[in-house]
Amino acid sequence: MKIPTRLHHTAYVTRDMEATRHFYEDIVGMPLVATWCESDELFGKMRTYCHCFFGLEDGSALAFFQFVDASDADEFGPKMPPTPFHHIAVNVDPKLQHQVEERLTAAGYKAPQFYVLEHGYCRSIYATDPNGMILELCADAPEVAAGNATRRASAHTDLKRWLGGDHHSNNTYRFEANHHA
Repeated sequence: MKIPTRLHHTAYVTRDMEATRHFYEDIVGMPLVATWCESDELFGKMRTYCHCFFGLEDGSALAFFQFVDASDADEFGPKMPPTPFHHIAVNVDPKLQHQVEERLTAAGYKAPQFYVLEHGYCRSIYATDPNGMILELCADAPEVAAGNATRRASAHTDLKRWLGGDHHSNNTYRFEANHHA
């Protein structure tokens, strides 16, 4: 079966495109690669907006809409939930992760807007963008490629086991792996 080739983009609403641009381009290092300024009749009303794309190395992007009419932002851009379980994650190498960490610190980010988690298979830094969205920058552990092959081979079995009530950890990279939930 053919599968999608890559993520093209994700899309979110911002009320402050310049603050969003500064965060993604100047702090995180994702270049602004396209800005589309448009007006369309959408859902029974003329909507005027700017649609900006911040690029990743593979050609995919994070995209943001800013509407001229604030009521459009209210309608299409619900507030991001304040939870770490609703976020977008991008892969980075350890050097870039360290550079972004330094820029976040220099820009005054600190907990809870910025924190680090060691997952074992990757080290992640989390930062809240100007829109309330959490961005995770993951640097994979060197041995993760072998682990990914193992997880892929057992993904359906692991899910079935977990859904069946066996909640023990299969993360052999962390000390918690030997503990049951």
